[in-house]
Amino acid sequence: MAANFFTAKAQSTKPAKNQTTEPALQPWVEKYRPKTIDDVSAQEHTVAVLRKTLTSTNLPHMLFYGPPGTGKTSTILALSRQLFGPDNFRNRVLELNASDERGISIVREKIKNFARQTPRAQAVASDGKTYPCPPYKIIILDEADSMTQDAQGALRRIMENYARITRFCLVCNYVTRIIEPLASRCSKFRFTPLDNTSAALRLSFIAREERIDINKPVIDALISTSNGDLRRAITYLQSASRLSSSTNPPTKIQTVDIQEIAGVVPDSVINNFARVLGIELDDGMDVDDRSNGSVGFEPIKKQVKFLMREGYSAAQIISQLHDLVVFHPTLDGRKKSSCALAFAEADKALCDGADEELWVLEVALCINKAVLS
Repeated sequence: MAANFFTAKAQSTKPAKNQTTEPALQPWVEKYRPKTIDDVSAQEHTVAVLRKTLTSTNLPHMLFYGPPGTGKTSTILALSRQLFGPDNFRNRVLELNASDERGISIVREKIKNFARQTPRAQAVASDGKTYPCPPYKIIILDEADSMTQDAQGALRRIMENYARITRFCLVCNYVTRIIEPLASRCSKFRFTPLDNTSAALRLSFIAREERIDINKPVIDALISTSNGDLRRAITYLQSASRLSSSTNPPTKIQTVDIQEIAGVVPDSVINNFARVLGIELDDGMDVDDRSNGSVGFEPIKKQVKFLMREGYSAAQIISQLHDLVVFHPTLDGRKKSSCALAFAEADKALCDGADEELWVLEVALCINKAVLS
């Protein structure tokens, strides 16, 4: 019975392996993952330093840190492929997600066993290219900031003992969660959020490759809703593409589609809400014009009820209102600080499970009082 089970399991995994190699079935974040470090967007300093390691093949232990979606894992994978080639990549590189395998037992067993193995001799590349293939292996620990303190302590000793034949690359979002003895043994590389120009160029390239007709406002919406996370922007673009192609005939991707997919409240809705609160916008509405009856408790209460019935997230509404108020060109510092206190109290209350409608109403009334005072 056991033999039949394992045979069936082995046979069932073969088609899945073939499916992962089919480009049409791949997520775009994997399909357009950088193949070389020169393809990495916007991280010029890191790319320049790592490019030199391809010529010297003298790679130190490395610590990549920065916000999600900035290319940390893609960079080390691309570098590893350029160092070892497709044939040696599997036996020279071990990639682990430390958020799933973060205990000390994983460090003592899986990581230590791989680190102590002597690398195999260089083989002739099947694609006809020549690769440096230096005499060491690379262990990539993604989300290393999720590892326990004990696991990080055990990892420090392994890095010392097997440094001759194994290099480590720790990838994390928060460098402060890596213990100092471990961080001091690594060369640190900081990945910054992608600038708008680099993100726009990459998204435009993917759109051309996938034959998608998008305009600049749509690209701007992808960038603004992803907050410098290119991976998220690519995912939104793929979702919008499938949504537009599902209709008959296919429709063109609009800015509102991106905002809907991202869970962002449309700009028109937030702007209408801001006007009801008495915030002056580019349309020339006067903040102190109360004679039109659009500013007051009842209109604000009515607008809050509308937002809640539409199913918008209270946290998202408050976040977008925060950005609108903080970056408003004409509100003075005193009014902005009063609003900021309301935003902070609401954020804490919502995290504690408070009623969303009541706190959106509370924030709205505080903003109304601040801007009209």
